[in-house]
Amino acid sequence: MKYLDNLSLTLVIIGALNWLLIGVFRFDLVAFLLGNMTLLSRIVYILVGLCGLYLITLYGRINDDKKGSI
Repeated sequence: MKYLDNLSLTLVIIGALNWLLIGVFRFDLVAFLLGNMTLLSRIVYILVGLCGLYLITLYGRINDDKKGSI
């Protein structure tokens, strides 16, 4: 589970940095590197989105860890 957490967090951070570049410089790094809406770039966007959804479960796991340590 920890491997999946780390991988998801890494991909979400990459996605966040990409959004920062879009917001500040109007530069989409994923599109620049992989092409605009090519199959590969769409896969990257989908993976980042799925990882973001997966990390929502982190809220529940953090609360469970806090309850267990009290």
